[in-house]
Amino acid sequence: MTASRWGAGFSALNRFIAEIDAAAVGKGSLRPGYVLAGDETFLLDRCRAAVLKAFVPPDLRDFCLSDLDLASTSLFEVLDLAQTPSLMAPFQVIFVRNVRQLYTRGAKKDEFAALDRYFRSPNPQALLLFIADFLRIPADARRMDMDDRNRYERLTETLGQHCGMIELARVSEEDAMRWAVATAHEAGLRLEPDAARELTDALGADMMLVSSELEKLLLYATGKTGAPTDRRGPQEAPLASRGGDRSSSVGWSARITLGDVETMVLAAKQRSLYELTDAISARDRVRALALLHGLLNSSDAGEDAAIGHLHMLARTFRQMLVILEKNVRDSRAIWQALWQGFRMPPFAADDLIRQARRYKSRRDLTRCLRRVARADLELRSSPPDKRLVLERLVYDLASEPKPAQAPWASPQLTFES
Repeated sequence: MTASRWGAGFSALNRFIAEIDAAAVGKGSLRPGYVLAGDETFLLDRCRAAVLKAFVPPDLRDFCLSDLDLASTSLFEVLDLAQTPSLMAPFQVIFVRNVRQLYTRGAKKDEFAALDRYFRSPNPQALLLFIADFLRIPADARRMDMDDRNRYERLTETLGQHCGMIELARVSEEDAMRWAVATAHEAGLRLEPDAARELTDALGADMMLVSSELEKLLLYATGKTGAPTDRRGPQEAPLASRGGDRSSSVGWSARITLGDVETMVLAAKQRSLYELTDAISARDRVRALALLHGLLNSSDAGEDAAIGHLHMLARTFRQMLVILEKNVRDSRAIWQALWQGFRMPPFAADDLIRQARRYKSRRDLTRCLRRVARADLELRSSPPDKRLVLERLVYDLASEPKPAQAPWASPQLTFES
């Protein structure tokens, strides 16, 4: 798999790593500074790892590596450190965070003049890396937000005049899938296409989550099949196969299937739960009960997972209640309405907004929450059949609410002669 097949973010990462590696062995030139532009943490971490591997020996780390923040350290102090040779290490690496401080209110003429003076005669034994993670660069740069575009242009007109610009764009779902497949291949396993798609789609192509969940999947599949694995793990495995084809030696009996993803990845389980709440909110009792049975049958814990399913149902209805109360109409506003730790996976945002709007009022959703609470109490009372409790709850939630009886109405009495 060649680098040209990767999107902008991975391509920029590959070029940066190649330049760093070449300079480390004396086969290429190194710029005195680089701007790592973009908020894709996964790619930023790999840029940092490449620099540390090339220029920061573990035994000299305390003497040649500096992590500075412009919120607490002035740019003049950063440049003074870069100009001062280290007595204990032959080379210095300086990461500079909070670059946004250079572009806040005020002209910052003195700071940019100091940058210009430094880069006219930089210290060849120092490397400056400016982390511009206040920018969001989408996988398709043409869709960049106007504010981010203006910030990026300002960045290139200032720091970009002296430093190499590394554009770390967000990773698209297709690139995330390719990375996952290639990383599994390096570990001697085959990640099936539908499993790769479910993994990336369920996690919204969030590469930090994809990487973490893939590591669990590799360990799970390896333990299940006894296949050999690359001990580096997905965090350090290369983007594509280099050298021989390991699959020829282990065969494709060692594979990660869609079922493995649904078993191990929480977000994939949540997808089924959101399908269940979709059927409930649409008053589709047949589909809702079928989805409930699917959830119970796919869970290793079986009926013992009932409490967990109830917890997720309650959480989802509470999210819908907040969405309805704050009149959220699109996924951009949902992240302001729901606080950190109470948000859904990105893939579910639009679905949950649509589901919430099916309920006419706050009363309908609080009615659902009360019924979930009663079912929770019943489950904790050790009923003879937990599955029946859940079935009755889902059937009830998916039924049309009964009209409230007027408080003055009395039961109709009939008399027989």
